[in-house]
Amino acid sequence: MQDMLLIIDFGSQVTQLIARRFREIGVYCEIWPCQAATSERIHEFAPDAIVLSGSPSSANTGDALRPPAEILAGPVPVLGICYGQQIMAAMQGGLIESAASREFGRARIRIAPGQDEHPLLAGLFADGEETVWMSHGDRVASMPPGFETLALSDHSPHAIIANPETGQIGMQFHPEVTHTENGLRFLENFVTLAGLSRDWSMATLLERSLGRIRERVGQERIICAVSGGIDSTVTATLIHRAVPGQLTCIFVDHGLLRLDE
Repeated sequence: MQDMLLIIDFGSQVTQLIARRFREIGVYCEIWPCQAATSERIHEFAPDAIVLSGSPSSANTGDALRPPAEILAGPVPVLGICYGQQIMAAMQGGLIESAASREFGRARIRIAPGQDEHPLLAGLFADGEETVWMSHGDRVASMPPGFETLALSDHSPHAIIANPETGQIGMQFHPEVTHTENGLRFLENFVTLAGLSRDWSMATLLERSLGRIRERVGQERIICAVSGGIDSTVTATLIHRAVPGQLTCIFVDHGLLRLDE
Protein backbone atom coordinates (compact mmCIF):
# COMPACT_ATOMS: atom_id res chain seq x y z
CA MET A 1 0.00 0.00 0.00
CA GLN A 2 1.56 3.28 -1.13
CA ASP A 3 1.71 6.36 1.04
CA MET A 4 -0.82 9.06 0.21
CA LEU A 5 -0.54 12.84 0.47
CA LEU A 6 -3.66 15.01 0.59
CA ILE A 7 -3.48 18.61 -0.66
CA ILE A 8 -6.32 20.81 0.60
CA ASP A 9 -6.85 23.68 -1.84
CA PHE A 10 -7.90 27.10 -0.53
CA GLY A 11 -7.95 28.74 -3.96
CA SER A 12 -4.29 29.26 -4.74
CA GLN A 13 -3.40 29.77 -8.40
CA VAL A 14 -0.47 27.38 -8.04
CA THR A 15 -2.00 24.46 -6.13
CA GLN A 16 -1.56 22.22 -9.17
CA LEU A 17 2.16 22.99 -8.98
CA ILE A 18 2.27 21.65 -5.42
CA ALA A 19 0.92 18.32 -6.64
CA ARG A 20 3.30 18.30 -9.59
CA ARG A 21 6.33 18.81 -7.35
CA PHE A 22 5.36 16.02 -4.97
CA ARG A 23 4.72 13.69 -7.90
CA GLU A 24 8.16 14.56 -9.26
CA ILE A 25 9.55 13.49 -5.89
CA GLY A 26 7.65 10.20 -6.21
CA VAL A 27 4.78 10.76 -3.77
CA TYR A 28 1.16 9.94 -4.63
CA CYS A 29 -1.11 12.92 -3.93
CA GLU A 30 -4.62 14.19 -4.51
CA ILE A 31 -6.01 17.75 -4.50
CA TRP A 32 -9.32 18.39 -2.79
CA PRO A 33 -11.10 21.77 -2.61
CA CYS A 34 -11.36 22.86 1.01
CA GLN A 35 -15.16 22.66 0.92
CA ALA A 36 -14.91 18.94 0.08
CA ALA A 37 -12.25 18.17 2.69
CA THR A 38 -14.60 17.19 5.50
CA SER A 39 -13.49 15.30 8.59
CA GLU A 40 -15.36 12.21 7.42
CA ARG A 41 -13.81 12.17 3.95
CA ILE A 42 -10.32 12.77 5.27
CA HIS A 43 -10.72 9.99 7.83
CA GLU A 44 -11.86 7.61 5.08
CA PHE A 45 -9.00 8.64 2.77
CA ALA A 46 -6.49 8.19 5.63
CA PRO A 47 -3.67 10.38 4.26
CA ASP A 48 -0.13 9.90 5.53
CA ALA A 49 0.52 13.65 5.31
CA ILE A 50 -1.50 16.77 4.50
CA VAL A 51 -0.60 20.02 2.72
CA LEU A 52 -2.59 23.22 3.19
CA SER A 53 -2.28 25.39 0.07
CA GLY A 54 -2.00 29.12 -0.32
CA SER A 55 -4.97 31.38 -0.98
CA PRO A 56 -5.83 34.90 -2.15
CA SER A 57 -7.91 35.20 1.03
CA SER A 58 -6.83 36.45 4.42
CA ALA A 59 -6.52 34.16 7.43
CA ASN A 60 -7.23 37.16 9.63
CA THR A 61 -10.98 37.39 9.00
CA GLY A 62 -13.95 35.82 10.73
CA ASP A 63 -15.03 33.94 7.61
CA ALA A 64 -11.58 32.63 6.70
CA LEU A 65 -11.57 29.23 4.99
CA ARG A 66 -10.40 26.57 7.44
CA PRO A 67 -9.50 22.90 7.29
CA PRO A 68 -11.13 20.54 9.84
CA ALA A 69 -9.62 21.17 13.26
CA GLU A 70 -9.09 17.42 13.71
CA ILE A 71 -6.20 17.33 11.25
CA LEU A 72 -4.20 19.64 13.53
CA ALA A 73 -4.71 17.34 16.50
CA GLY A 74 -2.29 14.81 14.96
CA PRO A 75 -0.75 12.42 14.33
CA VAL A 76 -0.58 13.16 10.57
CA PRO A 77 2.20 15.59 9.56
CA VAL A 78 0.91 18.84 8.05
CA LEU A 79 2.67 21.34 5.80
CA GLY A 80 1.11 24.80 5.52
CA ILE A 81 2.17 26.99 2.59
CA CYS A 82 1.64 30.78 2.85
CA TYR A 83 -2.09 31.03 3.73
CA GLY A 84 -1.86 27.41 4.84
CA GLN A 85 0.82 28.38 7.36
CA GLN A 86 -1.21 31.32 8.59
CA ILE A 87 -4.50 29.48 9.06
CA MET A 88 -2.68 26.59 10.74
CA ALA A 89 -1.12 29.04 13.18
CA ALA A 90 -4.35 31.00 13.74
CA MET A 91 -6.36 27.86 14.54
CA GLN A 92 -3.88 26.90 17.27
CA GLY A 93 -3.56 30.20 19.08
CA GLY A 94 -1.07 32.08 16.92
CA LEU A 95 -1.47 35.74 15.97
CA ILE A 96 -1.82 36.79 12.33
CA GLU A 97 -1.34 40.41 11.32
CA SER A 98 -1.27 42.47 8.16
CA ALA A 99 2.33 43.18 7.28
CA ALA A 100 3.35 46.82 7.10
CA SER A 101 5.30 45.97 3.95
CA ARG A 102 3.80 43.31 1.70
CA GLU A 103 6.30 40.84 0.31
CA PHE A 104 5.62 39.87 -3.28
CA GLY A 105 8.33 38.33 -5.42
CA ARG A 106 11.83 37.21 -4.65
CA ALA A 107 13.01 37.49 -1.06
CA ARG A 108 15.90 36.23 1.02
CA ILE A 109 15.31 34.16 4.12
CA ARG A 110 17.95 33.25 6.69
CA ILE A 111 18.25 30.58 9.35
CA ALA A 112 17.01 31.49 12.81
CA PRO A 113 19.64 31.32 15.57
CA GLY A 114 20.29 27.77 16.75
CA GLN A 115 18.40 26.04 13.91
CA ASP A 116 21.35 25.17 11.66
CA GLU A 117 20.96 21.43 12.24
CA HIS A 118 17.20 21.15 11.78
CA PRO A 119 16.49 18.31 9.31
CA LEU A 120 14.02 20.43 7.31
CA LEU A 121 16.92 22.70 6.38
CA ALA A 122 19.33 19.90 5.42
CA GLY A 123 21.23 20.68 2.22
CA LEU A 124 19.93 24.26 2.20
CA PHE A 125 21.24 27.67 3.26
CA ALA A 126 24.74 27.03 1.93
CA ASP A 127 25.59 30.70 2.38
CA GLY A 128 23.25 31.20 5.33
CA GLU A 129 20.38 32.42 3.12
CA GLU A 130 17.95 31.11 0.52
CA THR A 131 16.12 32.87 -2.32
CA VAL A 132 12.38 32.19 -2.12
CA TRP A 133 9.17 33.51 -3.66
CA MET A 134 6.81 35.41 -1.35
CA SER A 135 3.21 36.34 -2.08
CA HIS A 136 1.35 37.60 0.95
CA GLY A 137 -0.12 40.57 2.77
CA ASP A 138 -0.46 38.82 6.14
CA ARG A 139 2.15 37.14 8.28
CA VAL A 140 2.49 35.17 11.50
CA ALA A 141 3.23 37.74 14.19
CA SER A 142 3.40 35.27 17.09
CA MET A 143 3.47 31.49 16.95
CA PRO A 144 1.11 29.00 18.56
CA PRO A 145 2.32 27.06 21.59
CA GLY A 146 4.82 24.33 20.75
CA PHE A 147 6.13 25.95 17.57
CA GLU A 148 9.61 27.29 16.91
CA THR A 149 11.01 29.58 14.23
CA LEU A 150 13.40 27.94 11.75
CA ALA A 151 13.92 30.85 9.34
CA LEU A 152 12.98 34.51 8.93
CA SER A 153 13.14 37.35 6.42
CA ASP A 154 13.28 41.11 6.78
CA HIS A 155 9.48 41.34 6.77
CA SER A 156 8.48 37.87 8.02
CA PRO A 157 9.76 37.10 11.52
CA HIS A 158 8.46 33.52 11.19
CA ALA A 159 9.13 32.59 7.54
CA ILE A 160 9.40 28.90 8.49
CA ILE A 161 7.87 27.48 11.65
CA ALA A 162 7.73 23.93 12.97
CA ASN A 163 6.25 21.97 15.83
CA PRO A 164 8.60 19.06 16.61
CA GLU A 165 5.93 17.21 18.59
CA THR A 166 3.20 17.16 15.93
CA GLY A 167 5.30 17.27 12.76
CA GLN A 168 3.54 20.42 11.57
CA ILE A 169 5.55 22.80 9.41
CA GLY A 170 4.58 26.18 8.00
CA MET A 171 6.30 28.17 5.24
CA GLN A 172 5.46 31.79 4.49
CA PHE A 173 6.83 31.41 0.96
CA HIS A 174 5.96 29.13 -1.97
CA PRO A 175 8.42 26.22 -2.33
CA GLU A 176 6.45 24.81 -5.28
CA VAL A 177 7.30 27.59 -7.76
CA THR A 178 10.55 27.65 -9.70
CA HIS A 179 11.34 31.14 -8.40
CA THR A 180 12.16 29.52 -5.05
CA GLU A 181 15.57 28.30 -6.11
CA ASN A 182 15.73 25.22 -3.86
CA GLY A 183 12.00 24.77 -3.37
CA LEU A 184 12.04 21.12 -4.38
CA ARG A 185 14.63 20.42 -1.67
CA PHE A 186 12.34 21.96 0.97
CA LEU A 187 9.56 19.62 -0.17
CA GLU A 188 11.90 16.62 -0.30
CA ASN A 189 12.98 17.32 3.27
CA PHE A 190 9.33 17.50 4.36
CA VAL A 191 8.69 14.14 2.67
CA THR A 192 11.61 12.66 4.58
CA LEU A 193 10.43 14.12 7.90
CA ALA A 194 6.90 12.85 7.25
CA GLY A 195 8.25 9.36 6.53
CA LEU A 196 6.59 9.16 3.12
CA SER A 197 7.72 6.56 0.62
CA ARG A 198 8.81 7.80 -2.81
CA ASP A 199 7.66 4.91 -4.97
CA TRP A 200 4.91 6.58 -7.04
CA SER A 201 5.25 7.14 -10.78
CA MET A 202 2.99 7.17 -13.83
CA ALA A 203 4.22 3.63 -14.56
CA THR A 204 3.16 2.35 -11.14
CA LEU A 205 -0.16 4.22 -11.44
CA LEU A 206 -0.78 2.50 -14.78
CA GLU A 207 -0.04 -0.97 -13.42
CA ARG A 208 -2.24 -0.44 -10.35
CA SER A 209 -5.07 0.88 -12.54
CA LEU A 210 -4.87 -2.11 -14.89
CA GLY A 211 -4.83 -4.45 -11.91
CA ARG A 212 -7.96 -2.86 -10.41
CA ILE A 213 -9.75 -3.15 -13.76
CA ARG A 214 -8.86 -6.84 -14.11
CA GLU A 215 -10.01 -7.55 -10.56
CA ARG A 216 -13.35 -5.81 -11.03
CA VAL A 217 -14.12 -7.09 -14.54
CA GLY A 218 -13.05 -10.69 -14.15
CA GLN A 219 -14.39 -12.65 -17.13
CA GLU A 220 -17.28 -10.29 -17.85
CA ARG A 221 -17.61 -8.28 -21.06
CA ILE A 222 -17.59 -4.48 -21.10
CA ILE A 223 -19.43 -1.89 -23.20
CA CYS A 224 -17.80 1.56 -23.33
CA ALA A 225 -19.24 4.66 -24.99
CA VAL A 226 -16.51 6.65 -26.75
CA SER A 227 -17.08 10.24 -27.83
CA GLY A 228 -13.66 11.10 -29.21
CA GLY A 229 -12.66 13.10 -26.15
CA ILE A 230 -9.68 12.41 -23.91
CA ASP A 231 -11.61 10.95 -20.97
CA SER A 232 -13.54 8.28 -22.85
CA THR A 233 -10.61 7.47 -25.13
CA VAL A 234 -8.20 6.94 -22.22
CA THR A 235 -10.85 4.90 -20.38
CA ALA A 236 -11.37 2.64 -23.38
CA THR A 237 -7.62 2.26 -23.91
CA LEU A 238 -7.03 1.26 -20.29
CA ILE A 239 -9.84 -1.30 -20.33
CA HIS A 240 -8.57 -2.75 -23.61
CA ARG A 241 -5.05 -3.11 -22.20
CA ALA A 242 -6.34 -4.65 -18.97
CA VAL A 243 -8.80 -7.16 -20.47
CA PRO A 244 -8.13 -7.47 -24.22
CA GLY A 245 -10.94 -9.09 -26.13
CA GLN A 246 -13.56 -8.31 -23.49
CA LEU A 247 -14.33 -4.71 -24.55
CA THR A 248 -16.83 -3.45 -27.11
CA CYS A 249 -16.74 0.29 -27.80
CA ILE A 250 -19.74 2.25 -29.08
CA PHE A 251 -18.93 5.53 -30.83
CA VAL A 252 -21.21 8.40 -29.80
CA ASP A 253 -21.32 11.16 -32.43
CA HIS A 254 -22.51 14.14 -30.43
CA GLY A 255 -22.02 16.57 -33.31
CA LEU A 256 -19.20 18.53 -31.68
CA LEU A 257 -16.15 16.77 -33.09
CA ARG A 258 -13.48 18.65 -35.01
CA LEU A 259 -13.86 18.90 -38.80
CA ASP A 260 -13.26 15.62 -40.67
CA GLU A 261 -12.41 13.77 -37.42
